[in-house]
Amino acid sequence: MGSRTTRQRRAVLRALATCTDFVAAQDLYARLVADAHSIGLTTVYRALRELEAEGGVDVIREDDGGRLYRLRPADGHRHYLICRCCGRSRPVDSEVVEDWAARIATDTGFAAVEHTVELTGLCTDCHLTGDEQGEPPCRLEPDSRDRRSSYAR
Repeated sequence: MGSRTTRQRRAVLRALATCTDFVAAQDLYARLVADAHSIGLTTVYRALRELEAEGGVDVIREDDGGRLYRLRPADGHRHYLICRCCGRSRPVDSEVVEDWAARIATDTGFAAVEHTVELTGLCTDCHLTGDEQGEPPCRLEPDSRDRRSSYAR
């Protein structure tokens, strides 16, 4: 990663590495503060922007326009199937998408083509715990963001 590696940036990277799903910058900041790191929310946002520009994180957008981040694996970006209810994410085989994007670039003569593919659904847990109408309980709550910020411990 091209930017200068500061103590705060290393802390952001370590915290991201413990996340099992996508996480909002505010939730990552709360985790860092809870772990007694001296860091500001602006610094967390800056580190995430730099990591995104360098290809170090995968980013998805929430319905409200917010952004969620996940550390990108060393072998490159991935596409994910994301539960609309709890936020659990699962990488999916996306070779066909990569091939299609490369073919479009070649066919049109465009260079440096980027793409975003977001697949959403209901994970097994949320789908199976739905009410009589099939509506999962977490969809009934106004804000399920804290469920989306799951961390491995």
